[in-house]
Amino acid sequence: MSGGERPRDRLGRPLPWDATGFPGVVQRESVSATDAVAESGHYLDEGLPFHAHEVLEMRWRCCPPEERSLWRGLAQAAAGATHEARGNPIGADRLRTRGLASIAEYAGPLDDATRQLIAALTTAPASGHLSEDSLGVSFRQPTTRGEEQG
Repeated sequence: MSGGERPRDRLGRPLPWDATGFPGVVQRESVSATDAVAESGHYLDEGLPFHAHEVLEMRWRCCPPEERSLWRGLAQAAAGATHEARGNPIGADRLRTRGLASIAEYAGPLDDATRQLIAALTTAPASGHLSEDSLGVSFRQPTTRGEEQG
């Protein structure tokens, strides 16, 4: 965590300034699409939807203009998953709905890993705990074409 950032808990909620926070995402000027999908998937596997949101937001800021709706939607859906994990199902639903609408605006191709990420972010469990088991999706070994997901 750099000097002026407030410490946060594992779900991104601000903590008192003198508290020891949960390690955050290393901020970068640029992150590739492949890295953003892999990293956000890893964070979801670890039950860290706020961290997934942070990575997707970084990609949104640096992506080509024709991909902005996709990355904005993924970041919004991850924010929805964060709200779900924090116990705010209404906020979660609103953000996921907004995210899906933004993703639907994207006219480009989607690889299997990105499709899996979309499914994971838009079908998070009501329990508020995001994990590989609860999502029924693993980002550790991407599916191949023709394999059934889930």
